[in-house]
Amino acid sequence: MADNPSSCVDFSEFGLSTSMLSALARAEYSQPTPVQAGVIPKALEGADLLGQARTGTGKTAAFAIPILEQVTAGRRGGPQALILVPTRELAVQVRDEISKLAHGKKARVLAVYGGKPIRGQTEKLKRGTEIVVGTPGRVLDHMGRGSLQMDGLNIVVLDEADRMLDIGFRPDIEKILRRCPKERQTLLFSATVPGPVERLARRYMRDAESMNFSPKELAGDT
Repeated sequence: MADNPSSCVDFSEFGLSTSMLSALARAEYSQPTPVQAGVIPKALEGADLLGQARTGTGKTAAFAIPILEQVTAGRRGGPQALILVPTRELAVQVRDEISKLAHGKKARVLAVYGGKPIRGQTEKLKRGTEIVVGTPGRVLDHMGRGSLQMDGLNIVVLDEADRMLDIGFRPDIEKILRRCPKERQTLLFSATVPGPVERLARRYMRDAESMNFSPKELAGDT
C-alpha cells in the first residue's frame, strides 16, 4: 500500500472549480488532510481507489469533492453518483457534508435509508437528484421498485466497507454493484482491509490503487 503523501498542500493546487474553492472557504476548510491530499487528485483523474482510513480523517470530503466536481447539475436520468454506507446515521452525516460542499453548485443530494417511509424518498428520486447516499438494503429496495435508476451512474463509493461487511451487507452490496454500469469509477474506504474487503475490491474494481492513511501500528487487520 502506498503511504499517505505529505499534507503541506493547498486545495487550490488540485485544479478545483472556483465554486468548489469558495464552498471550501465557506466551510472553513483551510488545508487538506492527508487523506484528502492523497485521494482528491487521483479521484479527479478517474482512478479506482482503495483507501485505508479511519473515521475523523476527513475522508467524506475526500470523495465528496471529486464527486461534486464531476456531476452535471440538472442532467436528466438517474443519479450520477451512489455512496453506500453502513448506517442511517452515517447516511445523514455524509449527505449533510456533501450539501455543505455543494454550496454554489446546483447538485442535489438525497439520503435513502430504512426506518423512514419509502414514499417520500421515492417522490424525491422521481423529481431527480445527482447524488444518492444510502444503506444497501434501502438502495436495493428502491432499485427493486424501479424508483432508483442505475444506468446514469459514473461514480460509486463504498464507505466504511469493513463495517458494511461485518453487518452482513455483502450480498446486497454485490447485487447493487452488479447492476451498476461497468464503465464507472469505484472508490472504497475502509478502516481495515481484511480478506473479504480485499476480495470485494478485486472483484468489482478496475486496477484499484491502494492508499494507506492509517497510523503504522494500526495498519493490520485490527
